[in-house]
Amino acid sequence: MPVTDITTDPENLTMTLVADAAAPVERLWRAFTQPDQLSRFWGPPGWPATFTAFDLRPGGRAEYHMTSPQGQRSGGSWEVLSVDDGRSFEVLDSFVGEDGEKLEGFPSMRMVFTFASTEDGSRLTNTTYFPSHEALEQVIAMGAVEGSRMAMDQLDAVLQDLREYAQGKGTRTEILDDTHVRITRLIEGARDLVWRAHQEPELLKTWLLGPDGWQMIECEVGDTYRYVWQQGDDESTRFGFEGETVLSEPTWRAVTTEKMIGMDGPGTLNDLQLYEEDGATLLTLLIEYPSLEMRDMILATGMTEGMEASYARLEETVLANA
Repeated sequence: MPVTDITTDPENLTMTLVADAAAPVERLWRAFTQPDQLSRFWGPPGWPATFTAFDLRPGGRAEYHMTSPQGQRSGGSWEVLSVDDGRSFEVLDSFVGEDGEKLEGFPSMRMVFTFASTEDGSRLTNTTYFPSHEALEQVIAMGAVEGSRMAMDQLDAVLQDLREYAQGKGTRTEILDDTHVRITRLIEGARDLVWRAHQEPELLKTWLLGPDGWQMIECEVGDTYRYVWQQGDDESTRFGFEGETVLSEPTWRAVTTEKMIGMDGPGTLNDLQLYEEDGATLLTLLIEYPSLEMRDMILATGMTEGMEASYARLEETVLANA
């Protein structure tokens, strides 16, 4: 769902986001009013949202938190002010702590979501009203504009049937910015099996192999991990990666560090997320590189093609263990 415009208006103390979707307005409405749908895109990449309460009616309340790859949490709540079913709703959005109470020093903002049909589908207009110029500047400085754009740009995967969105497209690599890349691949099979195939050595050895001819000769998993591969019997080709688990939320999210064994300098941060719909699982891997140069160097190795070979085997492993 491309964001067509984000405008800040210091005079009227507003920020307005406009986005167009190639989907009926009824489908767009459901994406914003069903928590299991909304959680898939409300947080920007790397900060997925979890809604722990959702009562979208006047006087109701929604509560959510977004979690970084390092496990940091940012909480929020909506106090629902009005709902015009299928057309608009209005909330008071606040920053909250782990106790659910509003955080001192952070503003509460009135947000109005409106939904309308267009010739090509539907349009969302989201207008945020700030209590003061200082509040507007504070939230903008926190990255609200770019964060909102990146969050809403995830909506296409939600509005389409999962298979329609991803089936047959293989492994896809998207460059998000200078240091972040997103990998997506649809895996036919249940999420819990895809999760197990990432956690259990006997399953990992069946698919995490890259191009034909390679074998995994070491596979250690847990709070730390170590993978070593070799091409055939040629020990001179041996190489591997190691790292540690930063965050684990079975069976949908695992964040790990990754570094080539024996290489100096920083490695990558890999954020794996799994979403299941109708017996298929969308695998998303958000990779954070320490620099633009390392990002480009690794992409130039044919990473996407190697990952596709492994993910094709992953799908075979999942189906064989169903």
